[in-house]
This record gives sequence, structure tokens and C-alpha cells, in this order.
Amino acid sequence: MNRSHAIIVVSKKLKLIRLEHELTQHQLANALGISKRTVDQIETGRMRADWTIVVAVCAIFQDSEILEQTFGDDPIVIIKLLADETSKGTKYKTMGGKVWWKLIKNSGRFRLQQNVISQHYRIIDESDYRFQSTFDLEQAMEMLEELGRDRGKKH
Repeated sequence: MNRSHAIIVVSKKLKLIRLEHELTQHQLANALGISKRTVDQIETGRMRADWTIVVAVCAIFQDSEILEQTFGDDPIVIIKLLADETSKGTKYKTMGGKVWWKLIKNSGRFRLQQNVISQHYRIIDESDYRFQSTFDLEQAMEMLEELGRDRGKKH
């Protein structure tokens, strides 16, 4: 997945997201800081959302089941990955990858998984906490190796 693909899928799903949250076009336009006409044009396919609108939709409607199903993960995680290519640092609890994830490699207490929808990679531990995410397999393998070395020294 890249920014262009995210723009396309969010544009196509905007009406569903709006209806999921029981908003009028006017209310959605107000929330996003755009005109009702722009919302209508995106919903009818006459134009696509731009990157800023996609980021706003994902931030405002982070709890959207439609966005989660569209991306196969928390929409904020995907947007952050698309914004800076690698998501490091913040560790958060996941569901363990039972639905949208395939196992790429096990290494000690860590698992490297790939999202079947967005195609991004993440490393989670045996308690299902996410440590890092990226779209680059080579970088993901390096991160997995580094985590295995660093965590091995601490135990």
C-alpha cells in the first residue's frame, strides 16, 4: 500500500464511513474542514480526497470498523507508516494477528507478521504487543534480528 492507494480506498469508502457515524454531508464537511460540495464530489466519485483529507478522516474516525476492515489494522498505524515509512517506539497491545495477518518468521519471543490487506509488516512479542511496523521487508527482518539480540541481553 502507498499513499495513492490509501487515497483511492478512503475516497471510495467515505460515504460508508459517514453513514457508519450517522452524519450528514454537511456535518462531515464541517468535521473535515471542507465544503459539502467537496464531500459530495468525493462520495459520487467525481473527485478523490487528497492526502490531508485522508489523514483527517483516519484521525477523526479512528474507531471506524469500515476503516479497520479497509486497512486491516488501526487506520492511524497505516497513516503513520505511509507518512514516515517506519513506526517505532510506541508499544501497544494487538489482537495477535488472528484475522488480517500472516506469519513471516518467528524469532525467540517475537513474531514478524505481514498484513494481508495493506501488506505492511509488524513485529509483535509473545504477549501480542506491537514493537515496530514498516512496509519494507528487509527493514522488518533487520528489526526482528535487532529485537532478538537486544531482548536476549536483558534476560
